Amino acid sequence: MNKNEKAEIVEKVKELIENSSAVYLTDFSGITVSDITSIRNDFRKEGVRYKVIKNTLFSRAVSETGKYSKLGSDLVGMTGYAFAGDNPIAPAKIIKKYFDETQKLALKACYIEDQFYDGTKLSELAMLPSKQDIIAGILTSINSPASGIVGVINAVIRDLVNVIDQVSKRQAA
Repeated sequence: MNKNEKAEIVEKVKELIENSSAVYLTDFSGITVSDITSIRNDFRKEGVRYKVIKNTLFSRAVSETGKYSKLGSDLVGMTGYAFAGDNPIAPAKIIKKYFDETQKLALKACYIEDQFYDGTKLSELAMLPSKQDIIAGILTSINSPASGIVGVINAVIRDLVNVIDQVSKRQAA
């Protein structure tokens, strides 16, 4: 690989870093081609880009962007990089699922937004709700008082109709 090719790869990696909400480093040693293809498909479904990049080129891109400074010690061995889009927790869920099944694709470390997590935090990260789940919960909480008010108003109207119906039945008798 010549200098121009390396510079082009570094630029692409910098762009991935800048456009990602999270970056996950995984150890993909011992994984079969069919398994990595399946994992990549799972990542794609969640809007995650999974790349295998030379550690030195990733390190150069990190130093040029000024982000993710704590990843330096994890840039050893066979490393795959998952770049998350809108859902920064999706890679953790996919990595955890595969790791639990095969004991492969271990998490080395990750950054979510500007927060660093080491590989021991995989289970905790995978249990976090997605952004969509949090938004749905907030909207449900906001909607609950409104639906409660509607229920109370309907109950008052229903009770009033019952009283009028009872009064009319008494007068008819």
